[in-house]
Amino acid sequence: MEATRTKLDNVLLIKPPTVFEDFRGTYVEIYNEVLYKEAGINVDFIQDDISTSTRHVLRGIHGDAETWKLISCLYGKFYLVVVNWDKDSPQFRQWESFTLSDQNRLQVLIPPKFGNGHLVLSEQAIFHYKQSTNYNRAGQFTIMWNNPELNIWWPIKQPIISQRDEGNAE
Repeated sequence: MEATRTKLDNVLLIKPPTVFEDFRGTYVEIYNEVLYKEAGINVDFIQDDISTSTRHVLRGIHGDAETWKLISCLYGKFYLVVVNWDKDSPQFRQWESFTLSDQNRLQVLIPPKFGNGHLVLSEQAIFHYKQSTNYNRAGQFTIMWNNPELNIWWPIKQPIISQRDEGNAE
């Protein structure tokens, strides 16, 4: 397993610990608590979630003040954007993007007070995330995906998005 720092404080890009491929298919160990703790990732995850979406669907940008998230792509490919939304951080409002797929097997560890959103690049994608707290929609914040002050680059200009994400207040 390799954990690499990114330009955003406390956001890590992770290559999973075990990938085995042969003529039958692929085996990937996407989480091993012992290995993650040895790498200094001391987060207790208590909930796993999956969302499936089709090409050009954009979900987010959402986050909350308490939850660590470990993001993986189980199937397909998506463009992930992470935004620092900690008003006390010198990196407040800075963002970084990553491409995650079932081919590169990369993961992104996202700390509390950061938002994340993803845009599906393949025909379909399965987005998996481990969370350190139980999901609480009332505790979430939403950042406009096309906020002109953030100037986030997205691979397409007119994604498919929910009403919640289209007309949200920050």
